[in-house]
Amino acid sequence: MASTPQRSIRWTTPLAAGLVCLAASSAASAATWVYVSNADSQDLSVLELDRSAGTLKPVETVPLGGTAMPMAVSPDKRVLYVALRSQPFRVVSLAIDPASGKLRKLGEAALADSMANIDTDATGRWLFAASYPGHKITVNSIGKDGAVGAVHQLIPTAPNAHAIHADASNRHVFATSLGGDNLSAWRFDAETGRLTAHESALTTVAPEKSGPRHFVWNRAQTTMYVLNELDAALNVMAYDKERGTLRQVQRTTTLPAGFTGKPWAADVHLSPDGRTLYASERTSSTLSSFKVDPATGQLQPLGQVPTEKSPRGFAVDSSGRFLIAAGQESHSVSVHPIDPATGVPGTPTRVPVGKNPNWVEIVDLP
Repeated sequence: MASTPQRSIRWTTPLAAGLVCLAASSAASAATWVYVSNADSQDLSVLELDRSAGTLKPVETVPLGGTAMPMAVSPDKRVLYVALRSQPFRVVSLAIDPASGKLRKLGEAALADSMANIDTDATGRWLFAASYPGHKITVNSIGKDGAVGAVHQLIPTAPNAHAIHADASNRHVFATSLGGDNLSAWRFDAETGRLTAHESALTTVAPEKSGPRHFVWNRAQTTMYVLNELDAALNVMAYDKERGTLRQVQRTTTLPAGFTGKPWAADVHLSPDGRTLYASERTSSTLSSFKVDPATGQLQPLGQVPTEKSPRGFAVDSSGRFLIAAGQESHSVSVHPIDPATGVPGTPTRVPVGKNPNWVEIVDLP
C-alpha cells in the first residue's frame, strides 16, 4: 500500500486554522476497537486499543452460543459478522456502537456449512464464505439494515476451500483450495450477487501438498501474497487487475532458521503503508516480517519474533504502529509495538481473552 504524501499547511485565514484544529480534534477523539473471536468459550472479546499507551482495555464479552471463528467487518464499519463453526452453522450480524465499541445483535442467518473464512464484497450487499470441510464457496445476501440473509449461491470447489476475497475492483473473486493446491478465479456481478467461472479458472500453487491458505493484495493491485499452511511458504504472485489473472514470481518461507517439526502457517497481512508484510506460524509460535520492494512487490526476509502460542489470527492497526496476535493455546492476545524504522514487531504486552482466540478485527470509529 502506498503511503500518503505529506503536504505543508499554510495558515491563510482564521477559518482555515479553525478547520484544521477541528480535524485534529476529531482524529484525537477517534476510538479504536478490537474484536477477538473465541472458539471454545463461544464468545467474542471486545477491547479498546489505547495507542498512546500501547495497551488493550477490556470493554465487554459477548456470548454467541457457537464456535466463533472467522469474522468480517462491513465496508462502512457499522456491522461485525461472525461465523459459527458448530451446528447449526450460521453467521451472526452485530451492530457496532461507535461511541463504546459495544455490539448489538441484528440477527442470525444460516450458512451452507462450517466456514473457514468470510468476507463482504465492496458494496456491503453480499457475504462470501469458504468451507474447508464442505469443499464449497457461497454467497449470502446482506439486507439494508446490515444483517446477513439467506444463501444466494453455492458452488462446489476442489478440496478444502479456505479463503475467499474480492479484489479492489469488486469484479474478480479468488478462493484458495488448501487440498487442491490452487486458487480458483471467479467473475463477480455485484448487481446480481452471482459468481461465474473465470476463463483462467485455476492457478496452481506448487509444489504439491503446499496447502494455499490465506492471501492479500497490495493497494496498487499489482501483487497478491499467498500463504501456504502445509509448508509455511509465501508465494508472491504478479496480478493483472484488468484480466484478473495471476503469475508466480517468488517463493520464500516463514519458518525460522533451524526449524524442525511440522509447518503450520496461519495468517498474512500487509502494513497499512504496504512496506512490510507479516505472517504467523503456529508450530514455532512466531511472526515473520518481510520488507516489500515497492517496485517489484518481492519480499526480503526480516526474521521472526516470538508471539502467543499457536498464533492463528492477527491484525495490524490502521496507524501501522501495533500488531495484535491471538494465541489459540495461550488464550491471550499480544499487542506488539512495531518499530517504525524496521517494521519489525517488538516485545508485546499480553491480555487474557476467551478460550481458543483465533481471529482479530480492528475497527477505527470517530
